[in-house]
Amino acid sequence: MNRLTANLLMLLAASIWGLAFVAQATAMETIGPIWFLGIRFLLAALVIAPFALNEKRKAPMPIPRPMLGLVGLITLAFFAASMLQQIAMLGATVTNAGFLTGLYVPFTPLIGLLIFREWPHRLVWPCAALALAGTWLLSGGIVSLGWADGLLILSAIAFAIQMLLMGHAVPATGRPVTITFLQMLATGTLGCLVAPFFEPISWEAIRSAGVEILYAGVLSGGLAYTLQAVGQRYTPAADAAIVLSSEAPFAAIFGVLLLGERINPVGLLGCAMIFAAIVIVQVAPMWRARPAAVPEPQ
Repeated sequence: MNRLTANLLMLLAASIWGLAFVAQATAMETIGPIWFLGIRFLLAALVIAPFALNEKRKAPMPIPRPMLGLVGLITLAFFAASMLQQIAMLGATVTNAGFLTGLYVPFTPLIGLLIFREWPHRLVWPCAALALAGTWLLSGGIVSLGWADGLLILSAIAFAIQMLLMGHAVPATGRPVTITFLQMLATGTLGCLVAPFFEPISWEAIRSAGVEILYAGVLSGGLAYTLQAVGQRYTPAADAAIVLSSEAPFAAIFGVLLLGERINPVGLLGCAMIFAAIVIVQVAPMWRARPAAVPEPQ
């Protein structure tokens, strides 16, 4: 597979994730956020299960017992992040959800400094300021920052913690698909166990949200993850970072086309600032780390 094909696969994955925000928003018209979360991720776990089993068969050894606690923390962080994001969809626009969730990118190195004492690249500081300023513009100013936007920012922090823990667990276990499967299975199970205490449910509600559940579970949770995994085997990390960061603009585009959302020029500037911060944080250190090209002999 050539690089162009790999990048197109990842662009498709980013577009699937962008459209998933629309599915998450429209599903709230008929089903509660916790039930949607639980059913969605149980379905996603079912889709990924064959890949996890295949990875298990090829693994030279089981996941080390000391790592199981870390995998548990990863699962809890993923559950918290997904829960906060889904509840926020009751009051947030798809555009805000896409860009505010993307704040996990500049948050990740900052939280890494606090938890693991991992000093981030110097570009993180101006990019974090740029992202926060963009968030302020996107939300129309601090005064109009709604409860849903606040939950999305908390969700981004939880996703950042999950990403940091994944960064330590995956190299130690060599089982990225298995850990992802466990995250989705645990999140789906916890969601279905908690939901009856807070939300009513009926087969009619599940049927009415069936399209959104299938999309978020099968396509966003299963297919898009596979496309990302395949694409990143054949393209440089810097290219992958740029392509996958397009999830946020895709969310905004689908919000406008399918839900009739509108964003003013100031909000557009905020979106551009957040997107710029996301891309710079991911790409700039990689480009600087590339070795200099060796001239070919004459």
